[in-house]
Amino acid sequence: MLGLPKSTEFNKRIPKQKFYENLSVTPALKRVFVDGIKAIYWRNKIAATTTNLAAGKSVTEVEILEVQLNDPDPDVSVLRQIDREIPYHIVFLLEYGGKYQAWTAYKEQSGGDAFKVGNYYHTDWLTVTELPLKIDGLDMDRVYENLVRQIAGEALQTDTGETLKESVERHERRKQLERQIAALHNKVRNEKQLNKQVQLNSELKKLKKELEAL
Repeated sequence: MLGLPKSTEFNKRIPKQKFYENLSVTPALKRVFVDGIKAIYWRNKIAATTTNLAAGKSVTEVEILEVQLNDPDPDVSVLRQIDREIPYHIVFLLEYGGKYQAWTAYKEQSGGDAFKVGNYYHTDWLTVTELPLKIDGLDMDRVYENLVRQIAGEALQTDTGETLKESVERHERRKQLERQIAALHNKVRNEKQLNKQVQLNSELKKLKKELEAL
């Protein structure tokens, strides 16, 4: 799949109940697994042991999981639960009606086998051959970084040489600023007192200036 080397292929079906048998899973999340997911397949394992890539300092494997959906609107809580249960970096291929979306979150080790899972990025619905994914890099760290950037597209593109973590943090700050600016615009519109309008507009100007600098 994705034109990856045959040596990376696993094509093993994973019982979906594996991810909701945990007692900490809520009934609502269990229902999403039961009703929303048709099947889960472990398609590929990209690693130094399955390719000619060098091992990474922080990334040992990237798993390609195909999640076949019963509904075209995926529930991100399902992906997050799978990410919590599997102590490796993951690229999800969500399939519905013969089309695919690639999803991934920036996932960094936070001690032992524990991972901190960030916000998810995804492509549009595409045919499998249209997905903009390829192995790019000489070691697992760089391959993973490039896969995340390929999936995120413009959101994480950079020409400054910043790290993937820095790109993710910049993007998150941009989204935070956009939310704050939208909220301030509403406050300005609803504010009747001139002096408060001036104060809010001053704050708005500072936030817009910071956003432009990102």
